[in-house]
Order: sequence, then structure tokens, then C-alpha cells
Amino acid sequence: MNLRATSNGQQATKANILEIFRSIQGEGKYAGIQQIFVRFFECNMHCVWCDTPHSIGDTTRRYDEYDEDQLIQKIVELNNDCHSVSITGGEPLLQAEFIKAFIPRIKEQNLLTYLETNGVLPNELGKVVQDIDIIAMDMKLPSSTECRPYWDEHEEFLRVAKGKELFIKTVISSVTEKEEVLKAARMAAAADPNMLFILQPNFFDMKNGVVEKCEAFQKDSRKFLKDVRIIPQMHKMLKVR
Repeated sequence: MNLRATSNGQQATKANILEIFRSIQGEGKYAGIQQIFVRFFECNMHCVWCDTPHSIGDTTRRYDEYDEDQLIQKIVELNNDCHSVSITGGEPLLQAEFIKAFIPRIKEQNLLTYLETNGVLPNELGKVVQDIDIIAMDMKLPSSTECRPYWDEHEEFLRVAKGKELFIKTVISSVTEKEEVLKAARMAAAADPNMLFILQPNFFDMKNGVVEKCEAFQKDSRKFLKDVRIIPQMHKMLKVR
């Protein structure tokens, strides 16, 4: 996030945006709805199966800088009876200050705010949570991501998000460990036993018994949670963004 001087001498923020587009939401509870996607640049994680590596920030991929006026103009141009604006990345909460200031502009367009996040930045969530309508939270399993464990961050994130509409998605690969899935399910249940818990088969690993693993993990997770679903990445099957 960058600063620029306005005509009255005040500082206005600019966000680093990779792309803005309208498409079908392909993941989770709201799969199938029309959304405007605002993809924020840069991420604080490097998951081995990341499907948007160009958004992480460690490549030569360029981003564009948008101020609030420029960004809302683009959203208005794209809006054609869309359900919501997906604030995605990368990890959008790395630019939480801009998002906090910008959310009221989205609300003025009668659009819901839909936050897609890795769920490991609870302090940043606290800056914006009041005005977010829907939170699509990832739970990052170390055996799947090849990253360090983030259990403490996930637990605090759920505490900050308490009372908001939130569902959890966790990616299942051929090397995902059962105990990690069950730990995630227990953590979700402790926050809300009625929470939707989604097992998402890794699209790049579908031929290695991943669907069968998801079915087994679904059965095990239902010991703690009422609503456990297996939902793939529909947009990849439909070959849309």
C-alpha cells in the first residue's frame, strides 16, 4: 500500500492490485454466484499447491496501483447484478488499512463484501471485520502446504471473527495427514459446531486418491461438526477465472 498527496494536502492510500474481473465464484459455500474479484497483490505464505502463484509477490509479475476512486470506478463498470465483491489475493489482509477505508465505497453500491483469506492474520482482520459480510477462511494444514503450522493464528482468527458469517475451507492433497484434518475440525467445532467445514480436493492432485481421502476425512470430521462437505474448485472445471 502506497501513499499519495491529494489536492488538499492530505494523504490518500493506494492499493497494490494484481487484477480486477467479474466471474463465477468457484469455491466454497457460494460457488456459482456472480462476483467481482479484486485480487490484492502479495502473500505472506508460499503454499506448495498455490493456484495463484503470480499473486504471491516473489516473481516479476507486475501489479497496478489503485486509489479508492479508481477502484470503485472499475467495480461499477464490472457490476451487472453481482452478488458481492470478493476481496482476495494473494492475502488481502496485508493491505487491511486500505480495505478498511474502501469497504464503505463497496457498500454504497449495494454489494456485499466477501473476504477470501488464509486466516493467519487475526490482528489485521480486527481492523476490517466489522464491515465484512462473509469470510471464506482457509485452514492451512502443514502436511498439505509444506509451511509451518499456523494453529495459534487460526484459533485467534476464529475468535476475532466470532459472530460473523464464516465458513472454513481446507485443501486436501494426497499427502494430507488425518490428524491435521481432525485438529482443524475440532478447532472449528470449538468456535461453532454448526460451522460449514469444506474439504477441497487439490485440483493438481486429483488422480492420486484425493477424493477417496476426502470421503474418509469427511466421515471422521462429522464426529465434531454437523456440516462437512466435499466441494472442488468448480471454476477450474468450467475453465473460467
